Amino acid sequence: MPEYKAPIRDVKFVMQELLECEAHYQHLGYQDATLDMVDAIIGEAAKLTEEVVAPLNQIGDQQGCTWKDGVVTTPDGFKEAYAQYVEGGWPTLSQSEAFGGQGLPHSLNISIAELFSSANHSFAMYPGLSHGALATIEAHGTEAQKQQFMPNLVDGKWTGTMCLTEPHCGTDLGMLRTKAELQTDGTYSLSGTKIFISAGEHDLSDNIVHIVIARIPGSPEGNKGISLFIVPKFNVNEDGTIADRNGVNCGSIEHKMGINGNATCVINFDGATGHLIGEPNRGLKCMFTFMNAARIGVANEGVAAAEASFQGALAYAKDRLQMRSISGVKNPNGPADPIIVHPDVRRMLLTQKSIAEGGRALVSYLAQLVDIGHAEKDETVKADAETKLALLTPIAKAFLSELGFECTSHGVQVFGGHGFIKEWGMEQLMRDTKISCLYEGTTGIQALDLLARKIIGTQGEVLKPFSKDVTVFCQQNMDNPAMAEFIKPIMAYAKEWHELTVLIGGKAMKNPDEIGGASVDYLMYAGYVTLAFFWAKMAKVAQDKLAAGTTETAFYEAKIKTAQFYMQRMLPRAKGHAACIQNGVDSMMALDSEHFVF
Repeated sequence: MPEYKAPIRDVKFVMQELLECEAHYQHLGYQDATLDMVDAIIGEAAKLTEEVVAPLNQIGDQQGCTWKDGVVTTPDGFKEAYAQYVEGGWPTLSQSEAFGGQGLPHSLNISIAELFSSANHSFAMYPGLSHGALATIEAHGTEAQKQQFMPNLVDGKWTGTMCLTEPHCGTDLGMLRTKAELQTDGTYSLSGTKIFISAGEHDLSDNIVHIVIARIPGSPEGNKGISLFIVPKFNVNEDGTIADRNGVNCGSIEHKMGINGNATCVINFDGATGHLIGEPNRGLKCMFTFMNAARIGVANEGVAAAEASFQGALAYAKDRLQMRSISGVKNPNGPADPIIVHPDVRRMLLTQKSIAEGGRALVSYLAQLVDIGHAEKDETVKADAETKLALLTPIAKAFLSELGFECTSHGVQVFGGHGFIKEWGMEQLMRDTKISCLYEGTTGIQALDLLARKIIGTQGEVLKPFSKDVTVFCQQNMDNPAMAEFIKPIMAYAKEWHELTVLIGGKAMKNPDEIGGASVDYLMYAGYVTLAFFWAKMAKVAQDKLAAGTTETAFYEAKIKTAQFYMQRMLPRAKGHAACIQNGVDSMMALDSEHFVF
């Protein structure tokens, strides 16, 4: 199993040098988030992930969770590790001080979350979904609901879930059948079955608070009739203490491709007491608070997977001796050269490195936009940040989960046949990571959200704030010869991005299927260009540090060389997506469904 080491130096580079987190935090009023505190928190998180959480990763995969008579037991060591996680105050990090949190920025928490996900994806999911549950209750719950549920969720004594999917109903939530009937005391009685509920039942916390969508009898059909409810495993008194068992039971756990250490549950609601969040029939709007938080978290999982796979592949590539370099012997004292000398191995390693480090920059930037949404006083600045988030969240979620999965495939490939063997741990990374392409909306759903709802739906207005940032950066560095290899491609691709947007919009006026046919290629094109922008910014920081006479020459030179690799070997992939968009939807739809035979 690869030994995980938290990438502390690169996390600090992104936070402190690229995104200037200290100035960002001080401007927003996060006075306690000094560089010394940030360094201390990252250091302690590194210790916990390396020494406690990562060693449980393979155990969790091998043992999995067990179910008996509705009770779920997590793998050996998970319960003790979670107790350490809670004791260390990690669940409280970015939560409101009013409910027992530390009140630190979301962007600091997202950096810590990456370390836990890289170390052990299954374990990280248990506390991970609580953040979305908390955000939903805080944004849309009543004051009484906040006092009743949030303190124990904040400190990690309780955990949260999101219950959307039903056996017949996945993406199309308007088809849901779970029903919520009003009771005389103002609560609701929920009946129905939800599936694929991550961390839906386990032995880590005292209570599990489910955020559930359901339909109140008499409500409109479809999405307009969805309401949202808080449904705890154990009922909760007004003072936040646990009462009797609610009508919530785990009917079974799924047998899955990966993330075996996390319990993915079938949850039955049998007359369970629920508390309405927000207004009746407005649940979909409230639910998107949870979904958007979760989507950035999934993007972070893609980064975490790329990092973990890179670490395992790099160590192996330096150690494994196979063949001689075609450019001459590199290891004369050995029977063969280490495989890291071979160009194709370098291609795979640099693909992993460029996605892990570029994705880290993008996700951290998104988290800073979330900080602005929470704490910025200037409404114009806040609105600008929210527009950028609307554009970049589906891009980050889908692009980074897809590329994160690709990186795990490269990890297996670097190991060759050994990568296919369980003991090495690389195939587990691949199995664990595929789910990130699926939940919180598949890649296709994210692409439709981006192109149909965000781009076409606003007639391109949602593109303007981020496009302006790209243009300003390019103009500022246009006359810098050292930046030409980064600026010229970005300007050309940004122009083509605009042209593709106009092209699709024009075609869609004649055939709406053009949107669906172009959407995934459009999102992937946008992803490659967006990451190129962040790589250019990182290259500029590295150049400035080298010019100033840094002692970390190797680190900054590696940053520039990785940026060059991204521009020359990764960004050109966007051209293939552009060609697919230009070719249109006709070939996709030409074969009638009845002619799809085997």
